[in-house]
Amino acid sequence: MKHYDYLIVGAGLFGATFAYRARQAGKRCLVIDKRPQVGGNLYCEEMEGIHVHKYGAHIFHTSNKEVWNFVNSIVEFNRYTNSPVANYKGKLYNLPFNMNTFYQMWQVTTPKEAQAKLDEQRREALEAMQQAGVDAPRNLEEQAIALIGRDIYEMLIKGYTEKQWGRKCTELPAFIIKRLPVRMVYDNNYFNDAYQGIPIGGYNKLIDGLLEGADVKTSTDFFADRTHWESMADKIVFTGKIDEYYDYRYGTLEYRTVRFEEEVIDTPNYQGNAVVNYTEAEVPYTRVIEHKHFEHFGEAVYNLKKTVISREYSTEWKGESEPFYPVNNDRNTALYEQYRTLAEQEERVIFGGRLAEYKYYDMAPIVERVLNMEV
Repeated sequence: MKHYDYLIVGAGLFGATFAYRARQAGKRCLVIDKRPQVGGNLYCEEMEGIHVHKYGAHIFHTSNKEVWNFVNSIVEFNRYTNSPVANYKGKLYNLPFNMNTFYQMWQVTTPKEAQAKLDEQRREALEAMQQAGVDAPRNLEEQAIALIGRDIYEMLIKGYTEKQWGRKCTELPAFIIKRLPVRMVYDNNYFNDAYQGIPIGGYNKLIDGLLEGADVKTSTDFFADRTHWESMADKIVFTGKIDEYYDYRYGTLEYRTVRFEEEVIDTPNYQGNAVVNYTEAEVPYTRVIEHKHFEHFGEAVYNLKKTVISREYSTEWKGESEPFYPVNNDRNTALYEQYRTLAEQEERVIFGGRLAEYKYYDMAPIVERVLNMEV
């Protein structure tokens, strides 16, 4: 039986990037994943000639030139710019909050007018807190209103956030929203990073390139024969749920998950944008993704006669679906710290990624972390 330097549990971005770096260092890697395909939540399926992001929209963005050059050395990225739109009761507002948003909200046309309106609403929020005898925001609602004012909070934050977390904003901790981006310019680019884009040909090309040269087994559950898999390598890179690795010794960490409702539509252009958030509470889904717009721009949108959309429904994770977002409340933070203490004592196991570190990660920081690791 072949013996490996590394057993990598999970063929998502962390595991695939680690496998690439280990292979470059001359190491032998076995990568296993319980899903029938590699890529983790980056996996794309081709439908109607469109690369559909099966586990939600993924937009690569970074200001780290080393990271950007690295991923582009695997597959060339396109020039996609994330410019989401919010739909509130049929009216559209640009995101992030910028001069277009303020014009759509208040009909102000200059930064001075917009700033005056924001200052007025922030002042009202602070006065309300003082009257209630409160020195600092006690929950997400108070925090958001103090940052951006009641109008934008009520129309563009409240309903979306409560759908995403399954809890009222008054029941969510204030630290979830530490700051809200406000731009006094007419710029709809969501990210401030120097680089952003989508792999030309979809994320599968990125993952396949990273895994080239490694032995890969899909539809393979590490926990179904743990002793066997652990015996096959000197070291283990574990990217699954850290509480599961320790057999839920201290209890189960909580997650939010997302259900996707896909639809093929017989039109070349459904909503004119890749991402449209639905911010009113009465609409059950949080957003609609039109996947075509990630890789088809301008008139090229009309080269394909059909389009594919995904409606996203945020729900509590019960174990039968993929865990997506950590629930960062006091209970889970304390519980994860117990598991992290155990992990720090491991000599042959590396824990990495959003499940193993119980942390929401964008893609670029995952790549950056692996690039900075000793392999």
